[in-house]
Amino acid sequence: MEDAGIVPAGTSQKVGGFRERLDPDAIDEIEKTTRHDVIAFLTHVEALAGEPARWLHRGMTSSDVLDTSLALLLVEATDGLLVRLDAVLDALRTRVEEHRRTPAIGRSHGIHAEPLTFGLILAGHFAELARGRRRLMVAREEIAVGKIAGAVGTYAHLTPEIEAQALASLGLRPETASTQVVARDRHAAYLSALGVIAAGIERFATNVRHWQRTEVGEAEEHFKKGQKGSSAMPHKRNPVLTENLCGLGRVVRAAVVPGLENVALWHERDISHSSVERMMLPDATSTLAFMLDRVRGVIADLVVYPERLRKNLDQTGGLWASEGILLALVGKGLGRQEAYVLVQRNAMRAFEGEGEFRTLLEDDAEIGKHLTADEVDREFDLDHALAHVDTIIDRVLEGA
Repeated sequence: MEDAGIVPAGTSQKVGGFRERLDPDAIDEIEKTTRHDVIAFLTHVEALAGEPARWLHRGMTSSDVLDTSLALLLVEATDGLLVRLDAVLDALRTRVEEHRRTPAIGRSHGIHAEPLTFGLILAGHFAELARGRRRLMVAREEIAVGKIAGAVGTYAHLTPEIEAQALASLGLRPETASTQVVARDRHAAYLSALGVIAAGIERFATNVRHWQRTEVGEAEEHFKKGQKGSSAMPHKRNPVLTENLCGLGRVVRAAVVPGLENVALWHERDISHSSVERMMLPDATSTLAFMLDRVRGVIADLVVYPERLRKNLDQTGGLWASEGILLALVGKGLGRQEAYVLVQRNAMRAFEGEGEFRTLLEDDAEIGKHLTADEVDREFDLDHALAHVDTIIDRVLEGA
């Protein structure tokens, strides 16, 4: 406003010179009477600065101050989240490469499906969090918006040029069409981005908890010397870090619905969103920051047991090859459903302990009419089953 000749030169320096004398307790005392936080702040500054303070807040409304400062806080918080998320991705990348060719069994519905590698499992988590990072970058761009446009956003006592100049000095852009507030769809999208990242962390944590089950034993959280798992049972090694992450994921996601509900304000604004944001925005950002720090440590220190992974892979005696046998029979001219019946009846016999799946297949005369023993063996070849794993992992890591 000084540059535009609206207020006397030097006014901002005179008013700003009292910054170190600001007294939050005095402001709180004034607010007991005004019942308005920004007016209480302005009243205190006016008492300190005297006559030059008459120009302070000229043409502005409270949300010009509050929404712009909120944007600065959210941008700063997001930059902190991105640093932490990058550290998580770096840790995951290292473990993906370490276990790129470590065979494991894939599961659907919790039941053995077909082989993959432990590195490929981790690559799926990497890809998910990399997408989360891109969403967070978009959310950061969308939230870096303020307003200095007056009571209903019309610049009745200001100008768009003053707003643009002031916001640019803060690294922000003007809201395209503000009311009395910055539109809350921006904040809803931001919280949704946080919620999706938290959900991705929880998905990884849930997998760790499964891998650490006694019956599974494929991987576990690092158990430090002197750590204790149970007050009653000295043998316990519990997945406490990942259980904690699953709980905290709920906290971050709990902010998403209120964020969406804050979009529908009355007319040019009401105040129903304000109390919600004062609670949930600090909570959601700081909780996700903690989650990212914690999951990075879990990933870096995760103890993986390749021998147990292979033992579990072999547990069903090769039942994972059923689709390969099915497709081999189809390739020989059988109808898909006819081939399905032939393979399934041998798979069910293997399930019931009547023999090894491969042996049962080789002893089945109807299957023998179509497939040789070598053709059956080919479908049990792990190198054949995992032939494209490196391509998938490279695609994930190169696309990050």
